[in-house]
Amino acid sequence: MSVFRSDLSLGARDATGTGAETDVALNLATGNIRLSILWTQEIQLSADDADQVADALQRAAAESRSLLKHKEAQATEDSSDPPTA
Repeated sequence: MSVFRSDLSLGARDATGTGAETDVALNLATGNIRLSILWTQEIQLSADDADQVADALQRAAAESRSLLKHKEAQATEDSSDPPTA
């Protein structure tokens, strides 16, 4: 099982027809966001696909912030619990 969760709604592909595509994924363990360009080192996007990538990054950033807030709240809650014997 991968620690990364990709944005499955993203379908941005290279505008020149090379088959290259993008992937935006959230690391569920750290909250970091991975932007990958698959099958090549460069990709040219149409304006619509660039908007899709930007939207996917925005969604991942929002989810990352939510994940980190939840982890911080959990850590605070755990540290305020009285020790058990």
